[in-house]
Amino acid sequence: MTEITATMIKDLRERTGAGMADCKKSLIETDGDMEKATEYLRKKGLAAAAKKAGRIATEGAVASYIHNGRVGVLCEINCETDFVAKTDDFKNFVKDVAMHIAGASPVPLYVSDAEIEASAQTKEREILRAKAIEQGKKAEIVDKIVDGQIAKWKKDVCLLDQIWVRDPEGKKTISALLNELVAKIGENIRVRRFVRWELGEGLEKKQDDFAAEVAKQAGL
Repeated sequence: MTEITATMIKDLRERTGAGMADCKKSLIETDGDMEKATEYLRKKGLAAAAKKAGRIATEGAVASYIHNGRVGVLCEINCETDFVAKTDDFKNFVKDVAMHIAGASPVPLYVSDAEIEASAQTKEREILRAKAIEQGKKAEIVDKIVDGQIAKWKKDVCLLDQIWVRDPEGKKTISALLNELVAKIGENIRVRRFVRWELGEGLEKKQDDFAAEVAKQAGL
């Protein structure tokens, strides 16, 4: 039986906005599994974020962030009312998300795993399976290994599952950061879409041949 600590309860509360007692109970019921505990609270209708997730959010902001003239981000984050969109809490959240997208490694490719195309998952699975076989993994466990790697890959490339770059403890996800705000302001908030550019991305970079350059200057 996993020991349920105060830190675990606090983290789950920040993630879901549910009450302390409900968070503790859900962790006990799921043997300390944070993901299952979150799902448990949502099924019971106790998670504040889950209660608001179905509400229409068409206000918000499109924000930009430029880092040293080399990385640029545009992101759209929605809330329910124009009033909330003008609050410091919302503006700071939008800024934090834009900065995270600019600085995160791996670079996020999707908002959530719901956006990942089936073809992308199939391609990644094929690559990972071939790699596992090449490494000599037993055939009967290859699929299990790949399943675990796919789950990790999704967390790596999905914005909401990534660890917030400014979290000093390196534990809080963007999803948890969002749910904290939902619980605080009482409105549905969602990260709708984003795009990230990096200077020179996709261009073939010039490869300088230093020796040839010296020879040219010397007239050789």
